Amino acid sequence: MLKAGFSVHAKSERHKCAMIAWRDYQSAVKNDATLADILNKEHTKQVQENRAYIKTIGEVLLLTATQNISNNKGNFREILSTVANHDPLVKRRLTSINNAKYTSKILQNKVLGCLAEMVRSEIIEEVKNSEVFSIMADETEDVSKSEQISFTLRYYYNGAIKESFLHFSKNSQAYDGAAVMSGKHSGVQARIKEQAKFAFYIHCSAHCLNLVLVDVVKNVPETEEFFSLLQSLYIFTSGSYVHPKWLSLQKEMYGKTRELQRLSDTRWACRFLALRNIMDTLPALKRLLQQIAQERHGERTVEARGLLPQIDLQFVVHLVTRSKLFGETKLLSDMLQSQTVDLARAVDLVNALVQTLKDHRQESFFDKLWDEALTICEHCDSAPSVAKRQTMLSTRLSGYCTLSTVGQREVERDKAMFCTSFFYPVIDSMLKELNRRFSNTNCELMTSIQSLNPQSDAFLKETNVFSFGRLYNADIDDLGHELHQFKRVLDRKIQSGEITKPCNTVELVCFIEPYREVFFELFRLCKIAVTLPVSSASCERSFSKLKLIKTFLRSTTTDMRLSDLGVLSIESRRAKALDLDAFVDRFARQHNRRILLL
Repeated sequence: MLKAGFSVHAKSERHKCAMIAWRDYQSAVKNDATLADILNKEHTKQVQENRAYIKTIGEVLLLTATQNISNNKGNFREILSTVANHDPLVKRRLTSINNAKYTSKILQNKVLGCLAEMVRSEIIEEVKNSEVFSIMADETEDVSKSEQISFTLRYYYNGAIKESFLHFSKNSQAYDGAAVMSGKHSGVQARIKEQAKFAFYIHCSAHCLNLVLVDVVKNVPETEEFFSLLQSLYIFTSGSYVHPKWLSLQKEMYGKTRELQRLSDTRWACRFLALRNIMDTLPALKRLLQQIAQERHGERTVEARGLLPQIDLQFVVHLVTRSKLFGETKLLSDMLQSQTVDLARAVDLVNALVQTLKDHRQESFFDKLWDEALTICEHCDSAPSVAKRQTMLSTRLSGYCTLSTVGQREVERDKAMFCTSFFYPVIDSMLKELNRRFSNTNCELMTSIQSLNPQSDAFLKETNVFSFGRLYNADIDDLGHELHQFKRVLDRKIQSGEITKPCNTVELVCFIEPYREVFFELFRLCKIAVTLPVSSASCERSFSKLKLIKTFLRSTTTDMRLSDLGVLSIESRRAKALDLDAFVDRFARQHNRRILLL
């Protein structure tokens, strides 16, 4: 009977489950695999899958950031869905019913922030090793009408000059070289210098010349009206109906065509080309306006009739004068914007430009401009009598505010009045701004930096190098000995054929670096020279990326996300080289409150 009971029990479901468990245990013991080991393997497998998934999230977001197609709901999820078609792990996570998909905009911002911080950390480490760096800042307005300041670091590292973007910061005010920034007593630069002794304020030389021309426009209101008229003429001749007529008329009159130039709000020095093209084609332009003014094309005809009377003597005098003065600045502008700018020669050109403007202030020079303007008017059939008139207020009303016409006579603007009310103010404004923005201190600094350029005629000239050394508290006695010995070492190396003469200051720094302990002061000054942003536009280059990142469709992008995307986009070379395993480790440390085990 006992045997029959065991037989019945052996057929039961409970006994079968127990035997299966027993055989599994025997197999585990035989393979030396305990329950803890099994659990550990499962845990490790789960962590590896989680890390692989987060790496995919990071890689896709990195792609959208470096390609400037980042969007909270669109491109990121579409690319991730495409990846899921080829990756079962990603597909399983995206189709899972739980909420650990890590695709929300909050998690996206955290991932982007982590990636951007890795790029910034790499830049900061390079700056620390460099020891010498400059901070460049500039501002612009984004599509949401917010002022964004771009911060870029310039430094010498590993034999090259680097300019690395660091951050976009929203700002309520921006000054772009105004006195509140550059003021030597209470300006921002003065307050920074109180904390950092050698943080000298340097405004980009190319921008300084540009701002000279901008300030001339602000100081002489007629100039702004004149350039507004030039822009209107460009827009009118660019129309689909007018443009073919404009080209055809030029071929008929000159045998060749020339386009009017669109005016740039930032590159004022380039307006010389627009002025020259207008002056060379003015007879054809006036003839075009006359033809269209006689047609019956509604708004187009009205616009031509409105522009035509403004092509008068006053317009021609302004055109000739500005064409001449802007032409004088073109050579200096081209040199300051050159990649191989010679700063010492640029200083010479600044001084030459100042002297030229002083010479132009003589009445004999305006006589030549006036005769040229009258000649152009004759070619355009523009009689001087059509010039605008200036209302002269009666002396009896001096000190009173007149709200309506009082019937006094009008005096025609003649040659003498053009000279005193327009020509002299323009010349004086240019001289004033040139002397202010290219001060003796700035010119001395530019000359000193150029003395460390091997291609300069003043290379290692003691007077200039000592002047530069005093600005940065160098030991002049040691510097003098170093210069003497360094010249001998450099000449000996070149004559022996071991090296060729360095082509620029960066190559000079690379040559000195192995002897940095011997030529300590000279090496430090050379690093400072290549670090100073005397003529650099890296901040403005970041603005072109800003327009790609913050578009009208993404105008509500938060400031932090904008800055992170800016770093990943502008520093795309660094971003693409990031170690994604290191990214997952950093993400795991910074974001402890997460569902997935990493």
